[in-house]
Amino acid sequence: MPLVNGFTLLDIIKERKVIAGAFNTTNLETTIGILQAVEKTGIPTFIQVAPTNITLAGYEYLVDMVSRYAENMDTPVALHLDHGKKIDDVRKAIRAGFTSVMIDGAAFDFEENIAFTKQAVEFAKSYGIPVEAELGAILGKEDDHVSEADAKTDPQQVREFVERTGCHMLAVSVGNVHGLEDEPNIDFDLLKEINEVSPVPLVIHGGSGIPDEHIHQMVEYNVAKINIASDLRQSFIRSVGRAYEENRNEANLIKVLQKAEDSVFETVHEKILSMNSVVQK
Repeated sequence: MPLVNGFTLLDIIKERKVIAGAFNTTNLETTIGILQAVEKTGIPTFIQVAPTNITLAGYEYLVDMVSRYAENMDTPVALHLDHGKKIDDVRKAIRAGFTSVMIDGAAFDFEENIAFTKQAVEFAKSYGIPVEAELGAILGKEDDHVSEADAKTDPQQVREFVERTGCHMLAVSVGNVHGLEDEPNIDFDLLKEINEVSPVPLVIHGGSGIPDEHIHQMVEYNVAKINIASDLRQSFIRSVGRAYEENRNEANLIKVLQKAEDSVFETVHEKILSMNSVVQK
């Protein structure tokens, strides 16, 4: 089926009572590995890419690559912009055909973040595209950007932020971290408190390091989307590294990349099943 609008995907997620993984891609092999796993599980999912990884192919190529594969899928998939740091990131992604976007104003103070996020929402409105925003700072490494900030989301700011910006999903900081170098420590009391006041579904970044049993609990707190990136990248890189160590004269690139694609597939497939407590038969 064609790429679905992010609003549609959120409705399907809510109806089916599942948590959507949001799996970061970078290249063709990672993309196909992710989408093959999504189709096998049958669980609706976001596939996403951050502007820092767009440089490898460009927005239009990413849309073409994902949409071509999705056309022959039965499982709904939305293409999401992850961590748009500039309004221009959002504009380029939407114009290229992304069906959901994130604007990341977490580095700004509260009022600046509201104004920044509102610009993205106003632009996306004409295209009927949902906007994810971020309130609170998330510790850890996101691509080449290292954040030492660990400012948890303030529940008292949540309703005002959502209502004034008009955002449709809210990424929150509740002890989750980017990357695998820091240990997540999820504050479920805080997550519960945020959920009680948030008018929109919640998003958790840094899903790679969060134990499955904690992810299972998050569906109770209106968490609709959990971002997974580091697990996939490590899986791909380790596969290529093993190929080199096994044969330092290896020149069959197709063979090496096929194994890397298979490795991404296995990682995503296992993650989707474990996130949703599905037992593989």
